[in-house]
Amino acid sequence: MIPKAFVTIGNRSLLSRVLQTIAGIEGVEEVVIAVPAGEKKTARAQANSAGLRIPMKVTEGGATRQDSVRRALALTSAEAELIVVHDAARPFATAAMFSACLTAASQSGAAVAAIPVTDTLKQVENGTIVATIPRAGLWQAQTPQAFRRELLVRAHEAAANEQIEATDDAHLCAGLGLAVQVVQGSALNFKITTRDDLRTGESIAGFVTLR
Repeated sequence: MIPKAFVTIGNRSLLSRVLQTIAGIEGVEEVVIAVPAGEKKTARAQANSAGLRIPMKVTEGGATRQDSVRRALALTSAEAELIVVHDAARPFATAAMFSACLTAASQSGAAVAAIPVTDTLKQVENGTIVATIPRAGLWQAQTPQAFRRELLVRAHEAAANEQIEATDDAHLCAGLGLAVQVVQGSALNFKITTRDDLRTGESIAGFVTLR
């Protein structure tokens, strides 16, 4: 099975699309990629094809997303002020989203791209609706997510010590009592998870300009 980051949309891998966007973001000084075992060479080839000229490190990912982020974080420069975390499975995140998250994080310490929930939410048990959840004030978290490095390191250390598992880094930072700022994301910044997502990605790949 092909690792998700190397799945192609419009003849380009998800990872290549993300790296091309990152290559155009002013102020990014290094890139660290976490990949499945045995895929470091492929990741470097993808970076070259994307025109990435920023110094890059590649590490083997862990058993969970959280483990992978922690391993990548350990390889970032200790002098780095800000860290931005992004999933290759979101290939249509724009350079403007990355920059907005970094700017917000530089001011508040933590920021996440997100969009308001627009659909009616139902809680379901055993195939039956048991509750309708009011959507007012609910936002759907995305990546990129940006943080002051020392805050993100502290959040991951606390999670490891307390054996806390979270689905994103904003959750870990919020667990320390930190206020996480929301930056406007986009419906186009969806996560490639299913075959339907791939079909949608293919349909828009030729029409999206990453700015």
